[in-house]
Amino acid sequence: MSTLRYALFTGCTARESTPEQMKSTMAVADKLGIELEVLNEASCCGASHLQDYDEFLSLVLNARNICYAESRGMTMVTICNTCQLNTVMTKHKLDSDPAMKAKVNEKLAEVGLEYKGTSDIKHFLYAIIDDFGLDTLKAKIVAPLSKFNIAPFYGCHNLRPSELGEGDNAYNPTSLDDLIAACGGKSVDYEEKNKCCGFHAELQAPRTAALLTGKVIAGAMDGNADWMVTPCPLCHLKLDTQHEHASEAIGREVALPVLHMQQMVGLALGCSAEEVGLQHHVTEVPV
Repeated sequence: MSTLRYALFTGCTARESTPEQMKSTMAVADKLGIELEVLNEASCCGASHLQDYDEFLSLVLNARNICYAESRGMTMVTICNTCQLNTVMTKHKLDSDPAMKAKVNEKLAEVGLEYKGTSDIKHFLYAIIDDFGLDTLKAKIVAPLSKFNIAPFYGCHNLRPSELGEGDNAYNPTSLDDLIAACGGKSVDYEEKNKCCGFHAELQAPRTAALLTGKVIAGAMDGNADWMVTPCPLCHLKLDTQHEHASEAIGREVALPVLHMQQMVGLALGCSAEEVGLQHHVTEVPV
């Protein structure tokens, strides 16, 4: 198998709010022999908030980020569902609208860049599943997670809109479940696994956001989960740090350890708790 090489768009959150995600991403890549070249020139994707304020600025911003992957001749991988959505939405828009592409490139020319549409964009979750392969991953597992019931939480932006997704069925996704099984864990099926965590409703409707968070954690707990696992750092922040508000909103005590997808894989590959940054979590993770 030839070496897999990607241009890594980290997004903001993994650099600042969830440093354990960045740490575990690099640890997993090292264990799997995947080369990740960090796009240090890249900036925020707009986080689905800039998009509501200035759609054109959002297109320019994300096209600029994609240009840095194109200049390396590499597929861009993301490690945040929201970054994935905003970046792939930009690519879809520009690749299907020549007039908008020309307008965006007129702005990009001011900083010496041109969006061409030559780089694919893929979440690291699907890079592991589709490009590296689950069977290849299974062969590298040295510490199977067989004693853990693990509840997958997909988050919205990897699944919807479905025409921009990466193969998962928004109503019955399987990628995280398959990854959990490959790591030797027992996947917990529960109704809320493909629902919203509430992150993007927090500022406008904090009670609604807390209700969403609480229902997700409660669903995983009722399925007898030991952990939750998510591919999105924004979902991780909401589920790991907001359980007190969530408990109050739904009227019952809810809290579960929440791992980043990369942390789960790293542990199964033999990384230590420190190597994948479990010390940064609000809710303690039993391993």
